[in-house]
Amino acid sequence: MAFKKITEQSSHYRNLEKMSIDELLQSINQEDNTVAAAVAVAIPQIEKLVDAAADKMLMGGRMFYIGAGTSGRLGILDASECPPTYGVPSGLVIGIIAGGEKAITTPVENAEDDREQGWKDLETYNISNKDVVIGIAASGTTPYVIGALEESRKRGIVTGSISCNPDAPVSNAAEFPIEVVVGPEFVTGSTRMKSGTAQKLVLNMISTSIMIQLGRVEDNKMVNMQLTNEKLVDRGTKMLMERINISSYEQAKELLMKYGSVKRATDSFVK
Repeated sequence: MAFKKITEQSSHYRNLEKMSIDELLQSINQEDNTVAAAVAVAIPQIEKLVDAAADKMLMGGRMFYIGAGTSGRLGILDASECPPTYGVPSGLVIGIIAGGEKAITTPVENAEDDREQGWKDLETYNISNKDVVIGIAASGTTPYVIGALEESRKRGIVTGSISCNPDAPVSNAAEFPIEVVVGPEFVTGSTRMKSGTAQKLVLNMISTSIMIQLGRVEDNKMVNMQLTNEKLVDRGTKMLMERINISSYEQAKELLMKYGSVKRATDSFVK
């Protein structure tokens, strides 16, 4: 099947500048409503990648997200949320963006077009076949990402990809491709919209499922979350009260702060 870049096809909407604010918002929301259904279609692909990635991480491997532009930023966002949410080391899930840290806030010209730089960036982390690399590219054509996946795969590293076009080149470069086809964007070619939303949903599914597999969640609770602010301390205190069945908020809070996590405080109380 010939590759069609659906993400670049013309919007279903015309004359956006003539729409009222309500029409704009309703139309954008109407398009966004289609994203979850598109992700659902890709669940079998997501499952295969999660299964392979969890196996590697249970054996001590790391997971790398690599992308450019919006895709790279989404990977960094997901990676950065794992330590505070699940209490894992900051080096367990790593986000890499074409152009380096500067590109998180400022576009770096032509960074995504360098086919060799992605692998060079991965090499700075002493990557090995114990690890997992997931390339994120809405169009599925980003040279920076494709090159990184190809080099990773040559070295026996588990590879996955997340794109929003069917039969995308990045899918051919990955062992476990995920394709979430959301159709043309509301603003033609603006893949930070539906495509970005789809990628974020998939990343949530991947990291959450893996962290549960790694034992970082008990029942439905983030028992290993980092206590980085008062909101999380309050949440953890109430969680601990429920888990060890005590009514004193202050006693639970004291235990929580002493041991640093709901899980450790629970384990100490049970002993």
